[in-house]
Amino acid sequence: MDARSDRPVSLAAPLVRFESVTKRFGDVVAVDGVSLDIAEGEFFALLGPSGCGKTTLMRLLAGFAVPDEGRILLNGEDIAGLPPHRRPSSMMFQTYALFPHLNVEKNIGFGLKQQGWEKARAAERVEEMLSLVRLQGLNRRKPGELSGGQAQRVALARALAPGPKILLLDEPLAALDRKLREETQLELKAIQRRLGVTFMIVTHDQDEAMVVADRIAVMKDGQIAQVGPPREVYERPASRYVAEFLGEANLFPDGSGWRLVRPEKMTLSATPVAGATAGEVAQIAYFGDRTRYVVRAGAGRPLLVSRANLGPPLPLAVGDSAWVSYAPDAAVALGS
Repeated sequence: MDARSDRPVSLAAPLVRFESVTKRFGDVVAVDGVSLDIAEGEFFALLGPSGCGKTTLMRLLAGFAVPDEGRILLNGEDIAGLPPHRRPSSMMFQTYALFPHLNVEKNIGFGLKQQGWEKARAAERVEEMLSLVRLQGLNRRKPGELSGGQAQRVALARALAPGPKILLLDEPLAALDRKLREETQLELKAIQRRLGVTFMIVTHDQDEAMVVADRIAVMKDGQIAQVGPPREVYERPASRYVAEFLGEANLFPDGSGWRLVRPEKMTLSATPVAGATAGEVAQIAYFGDRTRYVVRAGAGRPLLVSRANLGPPLPLAVGDSAWVSYAPDAAVALGS
């Protein structure tokens, strides 16, 4: 997860405002009274499981669906009556949707041609986009001759070429392998910073949202469960749902609510420790930079401990006794 400081976001005059927006499909309420502001120049993430309403919310902003209730404002203007091609937004689809019969430069320039850009100006813009996504020299290749990462960059360049006020990204990295996906996350963030364009990404990948976003909206059942900077949402989740969805969590009953302790804030010992909880090691998983331990302690949920591999490994094996503890200030109070 990204350890950077969260960038301050000004919402005094938001670029995008959802006002009590609801969208139904028959008896299913896909988006349920959502109110949300997105700042100009912000990288904003909609995060949640399949069916939570995040893609529908993005499609409402793009103009591919119409709200049943509420308003969507862009720069203070209600955009309900504008078709997708007249909105100052571009959308990058999960499948990339490149035209297989067009080469790279014609794919990138397609939207410019549709908008009537003068030929020389459009060609200059295409070259600018090729440089931005580091695809110089591939102008004449067809999509079938590109790697997955190259195709993703062409789709990004095509979406950015017309100069939208907001770029909408629908699970744009889902088709990439893990290493390339992680590299591309950082590249997306750098491009967004360089251009200053507002980006809104839909993803179910918690790590991806934490890496790229200035703020995250966690969605559940068509509603916003919590909005905030990555560090705030991760370290101070507003509910058990957010705590469990955004990373791993140890939850302890506390009256009518819960206490949350993240696994990396738990301490594990192979020898008895005063005040620690005794248990038995059930699983050990090595991840290179860290080791994850699952410790059974009584009839409750197993305890999760994440330990950075900064020194010698603990002398523990599956089946061994272990002692788990945490500092009082590591616990965060939660609602239900």
